[in-house]
Amino acid sequence: MTETIFIGGGGESYAEPQEMTLKYANRHGLIAGATGTGKTVTLQILAESFSNAGVPVILSDVKGDLSGLAKAGSATHKLHGPFMERAAKIGFADYSYHATPVTFWDLYGEQGHPVRTTVAEMGPLLLARLLELSEAQEGILNIAFRLADEEGLALLDLKDLQALLVWVGENRAELSLRYGNVSTASIGAIQRRLLVLENQGGAQLFGEPALELSDLMRCDADGRGMVNILAADKLMAAPGLYATFLLWLLSELFEELPEVGDPDKPKLVFFFDEAHLLFDDAPKALIDKVEQVARLIRSKGVGVYFITQSPADVPEDILGQLGNRIQHALRAFTARDRKNLRLAAETYRENPRFSTEDAIREVGVGEAVTSMLQKKGVPGIVERTLIRPPSSQLGPISPSERAEFLRQSDMAGKYDQPADRRSAYEILAERAAKAAAEAEAAEDAAEIAPEPMAREYNAARRYSGARVSRSSARRVKPRDSFGSAIGEAVIKELKGTTGRRIVRGILGSLFKGR
Repeated sequence: MTETIFIGGGGESYAEPQEMTLKYANRHGLIAGATGTGKTVTLQILAESFSNAGVPVILSDVKGDLSGLAKAGSATHKLHGPFMERAAKIGFADYSYHATPVTFWDLYGEQGHPVRTTVAEMGPLLLARLLELSEAQEGILNIAFRLADEEGLALLDLKDLQALLVWVGENRAELSLRYGNVSTASIGAIQRRLLVLENQGGAQLFGEPALELSDLMRCDADGRGMVNILAADKLMAAPGLYATFLLWLLSELFEELPEVGDPDKPKLVFFFDEAHLLFDDAPKALIDKVEQVARLIRSKGVGVYFITQSPADVPEDILGQLGNRIQHALRAFTARDRKNLRLAAETYRENPRFSTEDAIREVGVGEAVTSMLQKKGVPGIVERTLIRPPSSQLGPISPSERAEFLRQSDMAGKYDQPADRRSAYEILAERAAKAAAEAEAAEDAAEIAPEPMAREYNAARRYSGARVSRSSARRVKPRDSFGSAIGEAVIKELKGTTGRRIVRGILGSLFKGR
């Protein structure tokens, strides 16, 4: 079994071939560089290499270019012409063109198999981040999740959460005594955020059948790891949804996978493209969670690689855990750029043959400054490296080719049709219907009851918080006048309407807008 994957290097003015040791590949990594310097191709060759070593991969395709992994490269391709020459220059004798086993996924279900999770699995912390809630609003969301557990209400999709929040609003007086102030303004703000999320297409993320993590950790018949490509070009229009979904996926891997210590190779490698979206304006609680996951998930055999334009986009505590680094060119047009360039250079183990800061500024497209973990996890000396060419197609495949891959996929049919089983929305709707029937039955009994019973009925309704109108109280008086007879006729005519009015008073707006 291979113990390393080839990164590049070699040839004139370049160091000896640079390789990543699979044993240390789960100690995370960084791919950084300005736009157009070759980060996407580097991600592609790493995905190929991990797959060839039998390691499944999860990556997001932000620009749509990585679908080419599913198709073998070709010497006749306009972008592949110099690849053979580069392979010879860096001493890559085993270079050849071949495809990589790929499964396409898409949160919107358009360019891949649908990806879903449930509201309960997402949890209040990540959901609050997704909805950009204030501290008070996040507190109410936590109350809602607590009540869902206590009441046995399954939170699967957004309508479950919306129905639960209505129920919380109807019972806010009692809940405020138990959990602190529950304001209608905060509930309304959360509902508006949910509406915005729904308009962004986020409703398609929540529901069943939910994604099974085992489907992301498969190998093909030849033992090559499956490369799971998440279509993210449309998803990037909602960057908060993109970052929160990938963080949820990482958190689920951390929660569900068993401890494996230091395996000979990773169980899974996770590439987080446009990583700065995860940390921009993120609350400290979320940053702490990412740091915790990054620190501990390597013991589960998972390697996490952040792809971003500058190392400064990643918090320092997390950056310090990224042992394998591939740094493409950084541009220094402003004072801030020069500072970030200097800080990036200082994070590498110096090479006496050249200035790291100058090298980061000068490397061309397809070149990088690299440092890989060596024996005992010691960072290697920084080297200038010519990155190896990809074996799969550079650039995207056609829509018809993608459709054929989807049709032949092992996952075809498993996630395509959504399911809607009995959950919080249905349970609360049943309770509402039952309460409506009981309220109408009680009103009917009160209409024909003698005056003492009517007084008891009205007193009971006042005690429960329901409103008793003057006309309702008058209906139980003896029919001793012509006016009473007229009133009785009017009451009979309005009987159904009255019942519905009382129900609305009890249940609020559970079905409002639906």
